[in-house]
Amino acid sequence: MLTIALAKGRTTDDVWPLLKEAGLPLPTDLDESRALVFDVPVDASRFFVPRLRYLLAKPVDVPTYVQYGVADLGVVGKDILMEEPCHVSELVDLECARCRLCVAGRPEDEQRPARRVATKYPRLADQYFRAHGSAVEIVPLSGSIELAAVIGLTDRIFDLVQTGATLAANGLKVFDSVSEVSARLIANRSSYHLQNEAIRKVAGELAEAVRRRREA
Repeated sequence: MLTIALAKGRTTDDVWPLLKEAGLPLPTDLDESRALVFDVPVDASRFFVPRLRYLLAKPVDVPTYVQYGVADLGVVGKDILMEEPCHVSELVDLECARCRLCVAGRPEDEQRPARRVATKYPRLADQYFRAHGSAVEIVPLSGSIELAAVIGLTDRIFDLVQTGATLAANGLKVFDSVSEVSARLIANRSSYHLQNEAIRKVAGELAEAVRRRREA
């Protein structure tokens, strides 16, 4: 069996069509079920294992499941991998679930020195502002990061931006685009050696599906 951990939410929603295009067997009852674990039979002559197991986890937990070997493979955003470095192998840039890590705030604050920053990425935010010579106070938040700037708790936010619609709706603007982010296929390092044929097959099919999309 090969176990794949997927980040619940937008990442899985964007990655699911790519998994189908790559020919990976998928659970048929995902939308109707509240289950977090799905076992799917596969053609062992093609994938070198008799079944795939999918785990649905919080995005921030996916690398942990992979690092500790609970999952052989994982699909997670590059932002998570940058914020919390872990001992996994990054195999394929899936080029979906795209967004940007950005610094944003109220337009009237753009020309003022940054003093306080709200973010779900305290490590990356600290690195960014230190590199720009700013000594800022990092305010860790777990959701609705835009609200911190809207109500004046902070004069900057450091967060993912997909379309910018939420920022615009709240009167905020992007001051700087820090990094492009997309979903990545990662592997447990021991599993990569012990289940090499199966992992290389899955990674290869996904890489080929990405190539076809790029060239379409």
